[in-house]
Amino acid sequence: MRIAFICKRRYMGKDVILDRYARLYEIPRQLALLGHEVHGYCLDYHDSGASQPQQEWQHNAAPGSLAWESSSLGRLKLPALTTYPRQLLQRLRQFQPDVLIGASDIPHVALAQWLATRLRIPYVVDLYDNFEGFGQARIPGFVTALRHATRKAALVTTTSEPLRQLVVEDYKAEGTVISMPSSVDLQVFHPGDKAQARQRLGLPLDAPLIGTAGGLYKDKGVEPLYAAWQKIASQRPDVHLVLAGPFKPELPPPQGERVHYLSQLVHAQVADLFRALDVGIISILDTPFGRYCFPQKAYEMLACHLRVVVADVGEMSDLFAQTPEVLFAAGNADEMVEALGNQLSQPTSTQTISVKDWQSLIAQIAAPLMGIGSADQEPQ
Repeated sequence: MRIAFICKRRYMGKDVILDRYARLYEIPRQLALLGHEVHGYCLDYHDSGASQPQQEWQHNAAPGSLAWESSSLGRLKLPALTTYPRQLLQRLRQFQPDVLIGASDIPHVALAQWLATRLRIPYVVDLYDNFEGFGQARIPGFVTALRHATRKAALVTTTSEPLRQLVVEDYKAEGTVISMPSSVDLQVFHPGDKAQARQRLGLPLDAPLIGTAGGLYKDKGVEPLYAAWQKIASQRPDVHLVLAGPFKPELPPPQGERVHYLSQLVHAQVADLFRALDVGIISILDTPFGRYCFPQKAYEMLACHLRVVVADVGEMSDLFAQTPEVLFAAGNADEMVEALGNQLSQPTSTQTISVKDWQSLIAQIAAPLMGIGSADQEPQ
């Protein structure tokens, strides 16, 4: 089956194609590994590709094939945005896909419907997050376009069960809706030697370390973490805090001899960090974003067998339902302190939670995808 996959090129600070990063790369890759002919089309919103407006790659994915093509908006973004849909339509007519998958943000979901309608093929929408929580959603008409395109899709995949329920109940989805969390690269995230990981990152070898990695932003729940640290720092003079990831100047990481800020780490170093820590912190707020997201760091930490404390909200409530000791009320610094204290003094293991690999996850959508792709079509 020929499958076209469209998405933005930059995702969670990574280059989908060159970094071969996470969900937006693994969905087309795993489908190709199942024997399909997959062609990915990425749009780079940045200037970086202005000198090379279009690039192509072939990635090994036998027994199928995986090709990538990237277009850049360059500096003249508005003219490029207006011409890109029809340019992509012509490229797709040459490829003649049986099914089209739209992912990554509202424009690509809406574009998937527009393209599929003109090609007279079914389309799939992948929601790696609640896109209504993105800044794009403030643009008039964007939420309406998102909901309409998602409702009409033959298949919708969501990153969490709460988001699946939202699509079914509020969006009134007409097609099949499947909850499919994002996995992690288990070749990178796995248990390892704690002392060696600490040495590689320049961290104390004999101190209890707590911390996290990711966007250190207010809307991602870092403020309660910082407040909790002030309490822990005074109660436990032996504990150190380790943080990694970007932040905004108005909310910088805490300062002090027992705070270790590692800046933004490469993927393999994040795995080292989770091997180095004694307790990982997953702080999410009870917001539309928090209720519908599936933080990738949860699986990354679990894959490294790191003990965790987790905000009791959304998908995390279900994932850690069998270990309520590790949960704390979202946004509640005092409960976070209590949960951290328990994990440091009387650890609760969460190793019974299985982390499915990408192959297993994509396998569950292969059958419905084949079903919609094998229906008789009348391509133009």
